[in-house]
Amino acid sequence: MDINKTLTVTAEPYAFEFIPSQCALLIIDMQRDFLEPGGFGAMLGNDVEQLRRTISPNQKLLAAWRAAGLKIVHTREGHRPDLSDLPLSKKIRGRSTMCIGDAGPMGRILVRGEPGHDIIPELYPLPDEPIIDKCGKGAFYATDLNTILNNYNIKQLIVTGVTTEVCVNTTVREANDRGYECLVLEDCVGSYFPKFQVAALDMIKAQGGIFGWVSQSDKVLNVLK
Repeated sequence: MDINKTLTVTAEPYAFEFIPSQCALLIIDMQRDFLEPGGFGAMLGNDVEQLRRTISPNQKLLAAWRAAGLKIVHTREGHRPDLSDLPLSKKIRGRSTMCIGDAGPMGRILVRGEPGHDIIPELYPLPDEPIIDKCGKGAFYATDLNTILNNYNIKQLIVTGVTTEVCVNTTVREANDRGYECLVLEDCVGSYFPKFQVAALDMIKAQGGIFGWVSQSDKVLNVLK
């Protein structure tokens, strides 16, 4: 494969064209606390299988992207151990009996360095794959993601991860405002709530692709062969 040659992926609302050398795979928040049965998400009563179905297609896509020698960036949502970057409004929202920073099933909830904060082993980053630690929903907010992408000469993003309606959607909107073209892969993103999954993807591809494109991982894998 010529990584400087334009490839075309079948997508909605229309075909997505990308140059592999200028396109990064951005994997959002595939963290243990969100995806594993004993994590914080499950403790709140969520069905983690809704998110775990994304692991296998992400593994296949990640392996193909690595084999092609293309750029990969991972993100994690979490906060400093002293919680100095955690707004009070975020900490108390939801009126839950447990909040960010409290002791959870996998260590302190959404605190950097704790076991639950880390990325699941099935998709763990290689040493040369940057990890963006973010304190908000969007991966561009208060991070150096934009600088890293600019240094890599990245113009387009293939976006996967969780959750579709929150951190994935927020990041795609941020990327769109910064001039990046985003392709979101439906089988590689997940929500605890199926109706939110559908709505979030519909928003991205609405009105001629107001925020980006939507497709499936097999469509990307086919053009990477």
